[in-house]
Amino acid sequence: MGFARTCSVALVGVEGVVVEVQADLEPGVATFTLVGLPDKSLTESRDRVRAAVVNSGVDWPQKKLTVGLSPAAVPKSGSGFDLGIACATLGAAGRIAPDALTGLVMVGELSLDGRVGPVPGVLPAVLAAADAGCRQVVVPEAAAGEATLVPDVSVLGVRSLRQLIAVLNDEQPPEEPADPDAAAAPPSARLAVPGAGWCTPAAVGPGAYRPDLTDVAGQHQARYALEVAAAGGHHLYLKGPPGAGKTMLAERLPGLLPPLTEAESLEVTAIHSVAGTLPAGQPLVGEAPYAAPHHSATLPALIGGGNALPKPGAVSLAHRGVLFLDEAPEFSGRILDALRQPLESGHVVVARSAGVVQFPARFLMVLAANPCPCGRFARQEGGCECAPTVIRRYQGRLTGPLLDRVDLRVAVDAVSRAELSAVGERAEPTADAAARVRAARDRAAVRYAGTAWRTNGEVPGHELRRRWHPAPGVLAPAERDLERGLLTARGLDRVLRVAWTVADLAGHDRPGADDIAAALELRTGVPRGTRSPAAREAVE
Repeated sequence: MGFARTCSVALVGVEGVVVEVQADLEPGVATFTLVGLPDKSLTESRDRVRAAVVNSGVDWPQKKLTVGLSPAAVPKSGSGFDLGIACATLGAAGRIAPDALTGLVMVGELSLDGRVGPVPGVLPAVLAAADAGCRQVVVPEAAAGEATLVPDVSVLGVRSLRQLIAVLNDEQPPEEPADPDAAAAPPSARLAVPGAGWCTPAAVGPGAYRPDLTDVAGQHQARYALEVAAAGGHHLYLKGPPGAGKTMLAERLPGLLPPLTEAESLEVTAIHSVAGTLPAGQPLVGEAPYAAPHHSATLPALIGGGNALPKPGAVSLAHRGVLFLDEAPEFSGRILDALRQPLESGHVVVARSAGVVQFPARFLMVLAANPCPCGRFARQEGGCECAPTVIRRYQGRLTGPLLDRVDLRVAVDAVSRAELSAVGERAEPTADAAARVRAARDRAAVRYAGTAWRTNGEVPGHELRRRWHPAPGVLAPAERDLERGLLTARGLDRVLRVAWTVADLAGHDRPGADDIAAALELRTGVPRGTRSPAAREAVE
């Protein structure tokens, strides 16, 4: 009779739970029983582990083998338990000293020939191990860079089970050739879900193309709205005809956002690690992600979900970044309504039969829409053939409760020939606008020091009214719109948030009449008689 134990990690959403892997050998008919609430992919590890052990040159114990995963109440899935199951089994059989497995956390998938392959979620698994007090982890060599992001944890990256057995037995580890498939396809590419190209954590490499605002002709009001959205964390709605530049503007918004802090980088990297969308050669996401799902995306793809334990959706993959919904009225009404909860709370809760999972989802949403299905409605040259009922039905797909949570609504008109010819002379680069955004965010950070908020878009309206007052009397136009029914109570709060952002960009200590007028114009799209910064730029 032999017994050994080691540890691995079960992922529930983006959170990890340390699981004790116990192996027990008893005399009897050679069987392999796996208990502890495993799913189908984990049950198949019995065949993978047996073949990997034999092909590593170690005899498989011909006894009754029972492997238990504790705590048994936690759902367990995936192939990341392979390495722990193999080592616990060999420890129970006496091929590895059981004491050598004490305090180790192992995460990795075994190939049939004994090679150790990467698995999704290495970073959150190592974070969970560190939180549980474990200080030694074993991961695939290809994922060692991701694991070493966690401080105060000793990481051992191995290529094969043979190497790990030698290390645990205090022997010289054998030389293992590199995986021939790794050069052709990096680990992150092999883990990525097919079709996940609509989510880009960041541009990779020094020569990678980065969209710049110099590519955008005209659109002074929309460009200014991008600055306001980036500086204050405000959601944006762009409405205009096809070809006016709505998609170009949205793609350049991540470049205005400041780099992620260390804590934010770990948070975002953990989400993309679970989803398998980390870029090759970039174990840490340091820039704001950008997600642009197609309008045919399903509810689980956008919000999160799956048949078993839920997986992060687009709203979580865009955490601390930008979620762009192009042709927003073409999305399902159920999907658009499901966005209302994460827009308010900054997280999404997904309930399935296997459990309830909470994913972070504090993103900056950009909606883009045509004025009608053909896109020619309200153009000066006309040409729209859509019936009035069709136009109303199309525009009504973006419901009032959803648009009420969008702070900025900007009309994007068609670009003139003069603006196209002058783009090389007058267009401002992203770097200049990003510098103003950083300065505005620094002002807000000083104002909200000691609170849980960092941007104006996060501050509750009642806190703004109670603790940070605008100049006396400047809210009168917004209050009149509230009395007329043009603004809701939520809308009034959001106008005040945008006004603070406008003031931060202008360097004002608090919002004045011009800042309130600019915020109302950005909220309603109706000029307020005061020249906005975008209008001044256009004139100059």
